Amino acid sequence: MAAPDVLIIGAGIVGAACAAECAREGLSVTVVEAEVVGGGATAAGMGHLVVMDDSEAQFALTSYSVRLWRELARELSSDAEFANCGTIWVAADEEEMSFLPAKRDYYVSRGVRAEILDARSLGQAEPNLRAGLTGGLLVPDDCVLYPPCAAQFLMEQAQAFGARLEIGKRVAEIESDGVRMENGARVEAGIIVNATGSAAARLTPGAQVRPRKGHLVITDRYKGMVRHQLVELGYLKSAHSVSTDSVAFNVQPRPTGQLLIGSSRQYGNEDRRVDSVLLSRMLNRAEEFMPALGGLSAIRTWTGFRAATPDKLPLIGMWPGHKKLFMAAGHEGLGITTSLATGKLLVDEIVKCDSAIPREPYSPERKFDEPHQH
Repeated sequence: MAAPDVLIIGAGIVGAACAAECAREGLSVTVVEAEVVGGGATAAGMGHLVVMDDSEAQFALTSYSVRLWRELARELSSDAEFANCGTIWVAADEEEMSFLPAKRDYYVSRGVRAEILDARSLGQAEPNLRAGLTGGLLVPDDCVLYPPCAAQFLMEQAQAFGARLEIGKRVAEIESDGVRMENGARVEAGIIVNATGSAAARLTPGAQVRPRKGHLVITDRYKGMVRHQLVELGYLKSAHSVSTDSVAFNVQPRPTGQLLIGSSRQYGNEDRRVDSVLLSRMLNRAEEFMPALGGLSAIRTWTGFRAATPDKLPLIGMWPGHKKLFMAAGHEGLGITTSLATGKLLVDEIVKCDSAIPREPYSPERKFDEPHQH
């Protein structure tokens, strides 16, 4: 294998997006993947393309990337199942409702459309939600897609620009000027990109990326039962917990008519098996918001591992102390959303040009206030 300009380890959606962007820039690219394109967390994920306002840096990355996805949508293959369903953040009570004006103003002042729904408007938008919910915030330009096929599309884009894909190749170690494969072969590269998600710390010791387990359920087809991606406002509290298992109401309508039901979060559990107790908690939470879900047929349940960092922001850019190693990992539950922006920021740093948004908040050189908790 000739030494490429860029060697990307991992062909999940982040690795595929980085490959497409590097190849489009004219760099020679090789992607090595131990299993399949769009496997791992990509295959396990919901595919919700969502603008998040947890921090300025998270908003900047997610809003930039959702814009890029919307621009790419017309080119995506039909099997990527791109749909512009919007998100409704559901307020369960008056206290949660009181947060919505500030949340709306935050989005709108930064160019993202958002609209407050009162209880009546929420019921009209989503008739299967239970009565008594207080309202919600509609973010109409959020979207959904099917992540494995979106990753495959990006990898094919990369290959169309000359990238080379090596499947079934597992990297054992990152060295000073390349990588050593599990079979002992060494591959040199101008730049190495660690895009291995929750496994990133195995190849880059010291990277504060840890797996965070989640469960998802998919139902049979119930066309029209849910119209928007629905997320409880309490989801943000659940997502912030790093010490306890948590669940939150999160339901997505697929273009097929199926529903994806989430979500759960567990630290310190790397067992891939379904946790029946946590799954029951998750489904009970969903039924609290939408009682009709209890009567639906589930056809599959699975788990996956989000790649979490202590500050909920990914590591994008050069790894300190290794001028050839770049990181593109640690996206937690937003890897699908932020993959395109990650590819752009990575290439901007490689070719040393300005970016559409500041890169510093995602720098692998940043210091974390607290050590990563398990």
